[in-house]
This record gives sequence, C-alpha cells and structure tokens, in this order.
Amino acid sequence: MFDLSGKIAVVTGGGSGIGRAISVLFARQGAHVHLLELNEAAASEAADEIRQAGGQVTVHACDVARQDEVQSVFETIGTPQILVNNAGIAHVGNLEGTTEAHFDRIVAVNVKGVYNCLYAAVPRMKAAGGGVVLNMASVAALVGIPDRFVYSMSKGATLAMTLSVAKDYLKAGIRCNSISPARVHTPFVDGFIAKNYPGNEAEMFAKLSATQPIGRMAKPEEIAALALFLCSDEAAFITGCDYPIDGGFVKLNN
Repeated sequence: MFDLSGKIAVVTGGGSGIGRAISVLFARQGAHVHLLELNEAAASEAADEIRQAGGQVTVHACDVARQDEVQSVFETIGTPQILVNNAGIAHVGNLEGTTEAHFDRIVAVNVKGVYNCLYAAVPRMKAAGGGVVLNMASVAALVGIPDRFVYSMSKGATLAMTLSVAKDYLKAGIRCNSISPARVHTPFVDGFIAKNYPGNEAEMFAKLSATQPIGRMAKPEEIAALALFLCSDEAAFITGCDYPIDGGFVKLNN
C-alpha cells in the first residue's frame, strides 16, 4: 500500500519541517522527489538524508512567489504526478498589526506561491491524463485564531483554491485536497519561541502545546503520513476535501 514507485513528486518548501518530512517519506515510498526550496542549505540537508536512505531527489533553488522561477523549474522537471504545495510563511498580528509590507509578503508566498505552482503543474497533469495536488492549509482557515489576521486570510485562500481546482479538473483526472494542521513542532516553532520569549522557552512551548486538546503539538511525520495517503492511489476516490489534523483543535476546543 501507498507505493509511489515511478512517480515524480514536487514538494515546495521541502527542506525543513513538514515539507522535509513529506519529502523523506515520499522518497522512501519510491517517488523521485523534487524539492523546491528558497533555503538551499536546508534543501541540501534534506536531500542528503533522502540519498543516504537510498531515495531519489533533485533540489531546485526556487522562490515560489516568482512565476518566472517556478515556470523555469517545471520546464526542467516536466510533468509531475504529485504536487505538494507546502511552502509558506507566518505572521503574528491582528489587522492593525499588519502593515502593507506584511500583507504583500504573506500573499506573495502563501497565496501567489500556491497559484504559481498550480499554474505550472496542472496543465501538465491535464495533458498527461491526471495527477494529484495537495495544498497545505491550516486550522487558521477554519476557526478564529488571535493575532493571525493575514496568515488566516492566506490559508483561507488556499482552501478556496483547493476546492476550485478539484471542481474544475474532475474530468481531467486531477484530484486536489488540502490538509489543515494545528500547531506542529518544527524548527520554525522553536525559532519563534526563542526570538519572542527568551528565557521562557519551556513555559511557552508547554502553553502552545496545550492549545491542542490532545495535549501536544503534532510531529511533522504525522502530517507526512496523511499527505502520503492523500497522494497515493489508495485515496483515488477522494477529492475536494480538507483534512484537519489538529489534535482536536477545531472540534474540541471550547
């Protein structure tokens, strides 16, 4: 089950966190993984891990916010059978704490970046008779979260794009779904806590973990496992769906 042998999988932001976990797992399951990553050092580390395990991987330095760069990379890759739109950035702030520069940067990466990769991949998948797209949304698209104004907006857009692509390309054999994680323990979380709460890292980590009713953050590998299922042939009957993977955050928080 969940065999990806012979498939080309593109993972944006594949050098760290959730993207790295997805890339490593997909390669382990037989896919040739193409990492699109702005951070070349992180991509190189992820690629080394994949190669040491006997997997196939190609690294592409790419800013997903730049359509010319994305198109150039896809011309090199050709037609992927799987696209995982994982690359994204965060911002902490309510409406008044969101400047135009903040807004534009989040939209460029989290919204336009997804669009750019869809725009490059979907026509190729359509011409080849089908494919699978998985977009990384967030529980922030589903519930109100304090001080996440523009981030929540961007993930709401990701969810809407998921539904639109799923609807428009049903007859082209393209499935499109999304995952909405709650907090996941990644290097980004550790860096955020260290920067904003120096000296209180352990206390803040425990506080953020406790916001999930299950009592902890997710592991990147747990998100990757769901991604593998949704991108595999075993999920061939699933399209146009969003999957919260949130330790009870959406339904059990009161």
